Amino acid sequence: MGGDATSAVEHVFRQERGKVLAGLMRRFGDLGLAEDVLQEACRKALELWPQTGVPDNPAAWLTSVARHAALDHVRRAGKGVIDADAVLSSLSAAQAEEVQAIEDDRLRLLFICCHPALAPEAQVALALRTLCGLSTGEIARAFGLAEAALSQRLLRAKRKIAEAAIPFELPPAPDWPPRLAQVMHVIYLVFSEGYCASGGDALLRPDLCAEALRLGRLLDTLLPGEAEVQGLLALMLLQASRGAARLSPAGYLLTLEEQDRRLWRGDLIAEGLALLEQALPARAPGAYQLHAAIAALHAKAATAGQTDWRQISALYGALLRHKPEPLVLLNAVIACAMAHGAEHGLAWLARLEAVPSLAQSHYLHAARADLLRRQGDRAGALAAYARAAMLATNAVERQYLLRRHGEMRLPLV
Repeated sequence: MGGDATSAVEHVFRQERGKVLAGLMRRFGDLGLAEDVLQEACRKALELWPQTGVPDNPAAWLTSVARHAALDHVRRAGKGVIDADAVLSSLSAAQAEEVQAIEDDRLRLLFICCHPALAPEAQVALALRTLCGLSTGEIARAFGLAEAALSQRLLRAKRKIAEAAIPFELPPAPDWPPRLAQVMHVIYLVFSEGYCASGGDALLRPDLCAEALRLGRLLDTLLPGEAEVQGLLALMLLQASRGAARLSPAGYLLTLEEQDRRLWRGDLIAEGLALLEQALPARAPGAYQLHAAIAALHAKAATAGQTDWRQISALYGALLRHKPEPLVLLNAVIACAMAHGAEHGLAWLARLEAVPSLAQSHYLHAARADLLRRQGDRAGALAAYARAAMLATNAVERQYLLRRHGEMRLPLV
């Protein structure tokens, strides 16, 4: 039973943490307190559930225990307790309609995490920690930081929220634009961590992908006709459509070239393509729309050989004007190589090694290995695969690179 209890607590933390925490935040208005009492409730669960059994609704049990702990803390501190119903009734009719339209506490929490009073890097880290339940270690790996440094960053962010008395509510409409870009950025980071985990033994975190898609759909409902929001949601849907095809039955990573496209989800592809079509008339192509257009070209190709790499390469050129970031540049180089020949890509990869973040990225060395393999340079490909495997932090990606390395070592027949 002890193992079942531990698994149940871990599951709730992964699946329900954001919802439970957001509900506590709405009730008490103190993020630090909400996190502390949720942690305390989890400790009690680990103590009691092995004897009493796991409750039918673990998330509700944790919420109830955490709420009582918070009430005790508030009473001891002599503070008043926030009554959400009283606050709601005191608002004007227009404000009440706006609050009731946003029934999802997690979106409110996301907007708090993306408050302009917080540094951008703190906003992302705080959202990944509070909404998605990623551990400090997981987030530190994703940021390339020491765990202690990230802990201090999170602590400063929570103090800032308390000191600034940031209310647990959506900002008024005029304040949305400066926060919207960061909100979308965080949602896509959540999706990306679920689509390809930065570390650990699993490649996919379906719970994070589902949470990001849910938030993306909610944002699209709140801002109908916002082209970049539609582009973001379309991008996530098109990428999520490949989920079932990304691993072999034995658990090996499969590239786009290797995937069985019959396993791609047609309903998600159709939804993503329709959203992209709705965004195009705005004639304001942003980064998410361009990235979604690239994903759409992959989705429309019946086979890997039918992929329109020339168009994808051109779209990456446009995307770079919006996001001149190292990984976008790397993907642009790969697309260029697929469209115009491996030698073009290899020449660019040599230049990209001057970018520190790419020189130590397994993606760059994996790209070089693949291009060298296509050219028939076995020795060069072996060295690049070995280097990429050494740098990979995700076990499934490392296994894929080692498998490719092993295949290259086999004698030619």
